Amino acid sequence: MNSTTSGSSDEYQQFRDFLQDACGILLGDNKQYLVKSRLRKIMEEEGVDSLGMLVQQLKKVSSRALKERVVDAMTTNETLWFRDNHPFRILSDILLPEFAEKGGIKPMRIWSAACSTGQEPYSMTMVADEFKRAKPGKLKNGIQVVATDISQTVLANAKSGEYEMLAIGRGLSKERLKAYFTEQEAGTWKIKPELRRQIDFRLLNLLDRYSILGKFDVIFCRNVLIYFSAELKLDILSRMHQALNKGGYLVLGASESLNGLSDKFEMVQCRPGIIYRAI
Repeated sequence: MNSTTSGSSDEYQQFRDFLQDACGILLGDNKQYLVKSRLRKIMEEEGVDSLGMLVQQLKKVSSRALKERVVDAMTTNETLWFRDNHPFRILSDILLPEFAEKGGIKPMRIWSAACSTGQEPYSMTMVADEFKRAKPGKLKNGIQVVATDISQTVLANAKSGEYEMLAIGRGLSKERLKAYFTEQEAGTWKIKPELRRQIDFRLLNLLDRYSILGKFDVIFCRNVLIYFSAELKLDILSRMHQALNKGGYLVLGASESLNGLSDKFEMVQCRPGIIYRAI
């Protein structure tokens, strides 16, 4: 290995260490191209021409804004409406009916972790509205969704509730588009205020404390744990267990599972799909 290759490898490792410390994401061994493509604009604006120089900038006390921009660039992901479908069928056919049967005076509290541009939490509010329309008198107090993400950029998009047609077309039916959105003059579509009011969007790093969010009946944490080390994943899931009410449910992504937490969760087969009940 020549010195140039070795230096480049060392710089990439330094950046991997920074990103894992900052937000928990564990980059693979061969993601240099991804990193460079996502950070190219930031590096040009900062006047740095190597990852090593960028990491030195990030270590400075005054670099908070730069850190946010870098993490933002590395964690921004695309999403779609009603992703994978069956988690939302589980919400509609199992979780909402179970909560409605309990009665009570409080709304059902759901946490949408790593909510990206808002499609997941807004999909939840549509499901809850359809449930209430189909079963008048049930779920009288509705749902309250807390939607969090580490990215300021995607949270701003989510809070606006306004989407271009390209984003609307990814998983949203014409019936739901008509029922829950209004077309804007610019050709975009905006979520109706009654759904937007049910969601509290908050900036949150999954490495931070969750106690500020309160307790939940359901947590959706889907397609994000795959980016963390096994140790961090265990820590996050253990703290999510603490954030659930007893008997509350955790919904993970299709490729994710619980390992080593059988004392905290029990598996519930939903056919299709699996969820986990807090014990």
